Amino acid sequence: MGEKRFLKAEDLYELKSVTDPQFSPDGKKCVFVQTEMLEKKNDYASNLYIIDLEKGGEPKQWTYGENRNHSPRWSPDGTKMAFVSNRTGKNQIFVMDANGGEAQQAASFRNSASGPVWSPDGAKIACSVWLKPDEDLLEKEEEKKDEKKLEPFVAVEMKYKSDAAGFWDGKYKQTAIINLADGKAELLEKGEADYHLQCWSPDGKTIVLSADETPERDFSFKSDILLIDIESGNKTKITNGKGYYGNAAFSPNGKYLGYTGHEREYENATLPQLWIHELETGNVQCITENMDILVGDAVAGDFQQGANSPGLLWGEDSESFYFLASDQGNTVLYFGNLSGEVYPALLDQQHVYGYTLDRKNQRIVAAISNPILPGELFQLEVTTGELKQLTSVNEKFLSSITLSQPEQISFPASDGTPLHGWIMKPAGFKEGGKYPLVLEIHGGPHAMYANTYFNEFQVLASEGYAVLYINPRGSHGYGQQFVNAVRGDYGGGDYQDVMDAVDYALEHYDYIDKDRLGVTGGSYGGFMTNWIVGHTDRFKAAVTQRSISNWISFYGVSDIGYYFTEWQIKADLNNLETLWKHSPLAYADKIKTPLLILHSEKDYRCPIEQAEQLFIALKRQGKETKFIRFPESNHELSRSGKPNLRLNRLGYIVDWFNSHL
Repeated sequence: MGEKRFLKAEDLYELKSVTDPQFSPDGKKCVFVQTEMLEKKNDYASNLYIIDLEKGGEPKQWTYGENRNHSPRWSPDGTKMAFVSNRTGKNQIFVMDANGGEAQQAASFRNSASGPVWSPDGAKIACSVWLKPDEDLLEKEEEKKDEKKLEPFVAVEMKYKSDAAGFWDGKYKQTAIINLADGKAELLEKGEADYHLQCWSPDGKTIVLSADETPERDFSFKSDILLIDIESGNKTKITNGKGYYGNAAFSPNGKYLGYTGHEREYENATLPQLWIHELETGNVQCITENMDILVGDAVAGDFQQGANSPGLLWGEDSESFYFLASDQGNTVLYFGNLSGEVYPALLDQQHVYGYTLDRKNQRIVAAISNPILPGELFQLEVTTGELKQLTSVNEKFLSSITLSQPEQISFPASDGTPLHGWIMKPAGFKEGGKYPLVLEIHGGPHAMYANTYFNEFQVLASEGYAVLYINPRGSHGYGQQFVNAVRGDYGGGDYQDVMDAVDYALEHYDYIDKDRLGVTGGSYGGFMTNWIVGHTDRFKAAVTQRSISNWISFYGVSDIGYYFTEWQIKADLNNLETLWKHSPLAYADKIKTPLLILHSEKDYRCPIEQAEQLFIALKRQGKETKFIRFPESNHELSRSGKPNLRLNRLGYIVDWFNSHL
């Protein structure tokens, strides 16, 4: 074997992402989505692949081309596959024969469609469609697409834009049912609210949706579970109108409905729990109420494309189930039952970011990543605990490079709070050497660094940096109190936590050069980077990404500004003093650290004016700073932006640290 080399930013083009595994009903096959970057087209392609679990061997490619094909779902008898594809120019539902052959478009919707769910008899597919209240569901043959004229945008509500979708076009998420025999489709529940399709009952009579039917869109922060009787259209709300619920799944016998959610006791810092609702009696049980964990996947990463984790999956007996939870920097797959027993089915130092269950044979296929494994599919025999790797999409590439394996660290913060994180040695580490250190801070703030592959960290390590990252208070994975502790205290205990982490690293790792420290982070991590350089000069260079600098303007310009600020800073425009006290811009005169500012033009979550204000404030004082604006990009640039811009971004970060550290 040849000499191994270190990772480079452009290696991102070589790496493939595998997500959304789905067992066939007989448990003999598994389909999944593989996504890769197209360097020439500067885009992504996703295709379906299938693994024959009986015969073994390499996965076979099932769809082809340079489009995005995803969300594969088997028909109940296993003879057909529904999936979503943008091959016609917008997302539509396609169906193909499980034995191969050309895929057919199931219906011609006027607007995009997603999330196919089969009826139990396999004759129909429910899906989500976006629709204005007065629009036809299906596209008419004779309709010519006119050139779009420039029109003024009229806003009458506060929720008129979103980072993901841009300006609101008046369309609501509705549920359509396609009759596969003739391609006809009709709406299930029509209303001026977003209805999120959940599942179909085993007897085929009921469809479950989740929705917030609050008439005031601006203050719709709830989501109830609704049962819709398909024949009569009758609607039953089974949650109490006070919380946020979703991920609903029927037990195979139709007696129980499992779902995840919470009652917003701590607003968006509340941990989602797992609930089981007995439909006949209305009895509701919270399975996880004594566990103090987040049900679901809260991992902050920069690699997986289109990862999709189910809420819970039921066993064949309708008594047992599986669910995923985020805990202590890992995602853990749990097994539970109606008696309230819960124990881990797959517990390791890793990130499970998707899974599927073969009910009959008690087998799971899980999508798993760890710090030196970008992500592959593994088969778990639940009864024996035996784990077998099924895919090796990145093996050939990874065999030629050296990655850095992080070491976990645990230490008390200065106020005694237990903290947990990781430190990575530079990829070419030699004993006795002195290395610069980069502190990385995640966004959210309610997210979790984890035992997962993080491309940016590996690129920095390959460039000769030690990388330090922890989960400060506000992070998920360490219980409800810990995640709530940041609210109303931005720049307080959270700032102390990351500083304590740097002190701990300097004390315990003599290879770190204390005179060459860098710091970077995005979103909340950008806020904290700005805050740090305004409160200490110990860092020689900083890179702030998609950051917040001014809570007063953020309140009015962010797509979530008015409510996020009230929830997190616990102040509104009647309390400018508090908003300004927590604003890094207020401390710009104290910033001496050379600061690189990276921001996307179309970031509506942390709009670019946040970066502009900071840049001008620093430049006016003659401080060392540079401002880089990424065209046609939003808040998700580092994770799913245009491939060339993701590479540019990594290049700018590395160059800034190289020139200053």
